Amino acid sequence: MLDVLCVGHTSFDVTMSVTHQPANNEKMRAEAMQLAGGGPAANASVCVARLGGRAAFLGYLGNDVFGDLHVAELLAEGVDASLVVRGAYDSAVSQVLAKPDGSRSVVSCRGQAPWLESGSVDWRHLEPKVVLFDGHEPLISAEIMLWAKEKGIPTVLDAGSVHRGTRELATQVDCLAASERFAHDWCNTEDMAQALSELAGMAPMAMITCGENGLLWSRDGQRGHLPAFSVEVVDSTGAGDAFHGALAYGMAQNLEWNALLRFASAVGALTCTRLGARASLPHRDAVDHLLG
Repeated sequence: MLDVLCVGHTSFDVTMSVTHQPANNEKMRAEAMQLAGGGPAANASVCVARLGGRAAFLGYLGNDVFGDLHVAELLAEGVDASLVVRGAYDSAVSQVLAKPDGSRSVVSCRGQAPWLESGSVDWRHLEPKVVLFDGHEPLISAEIMLWAKEKGIPTVLDAGSVHRGTRELATQVDCLAASERFAHDWCNTEDMAQALSELAGMAPMAMITCGENGLLWSRDGQRGHLPAFSVEVVDSTGAGDAFHGALAYGMAQNLEWNALLRFASAVGALTCTRLGARASLPHRDAVDHLLG
């Protein structure tokens, strides 16, 4: 049986390590470069596979060199790529600038590919234990959400920002895992504790990831704060994707709540210790070592 079905966005990332944010008209040299597949749901599927789980990715890639490279990566990682839709529209590409303090700037070109239509992909034979959405394929995600509810399959939303997909799914999923950006924009407040109170009314499990400040969570009427793991940050790109992939996989493994949060947080933290998102997704032995 499949552990996690990951539904949403995929891109190809060109990540460069730079000493500072380029100024207007400035030319500069990168200290290092990483070329790899990316995208929240696609990264999450690779994360699940590296942790020892069985993952499938459902999304779109173009019939271009970036799509070819990305599908090859997914297959090499052991991800089921049978639900990847290929087409004439270009694959999405992202340029990532990673700074010495671990922050990054991202410029993305999604291309003109339309959203995947409801009924365009048959996923039902996979029988996943958990479904993870990033909201970037809202039409087919709505269909899968209804199916998951009928089957009693737990669902998770990687709510990185407020857009059509996250707006429609936020009140439907079992676990709403929001970024500070989403919480701020949705709840219109800088107070994350206040934002959590609102998000807690939308899903049985809700959390706000706050980077180096850890995360806030709510479940069954209880709330808490989990500090972040202390690691040497090189590049935070992909940390959220890794966190959500690990969270969904931990749910598929029926981890106890506190163990689940620590597991996902450890995976997210380790992703910050290397350049690039895909290349830095950790394997299970590294996670177990950090957890002690």
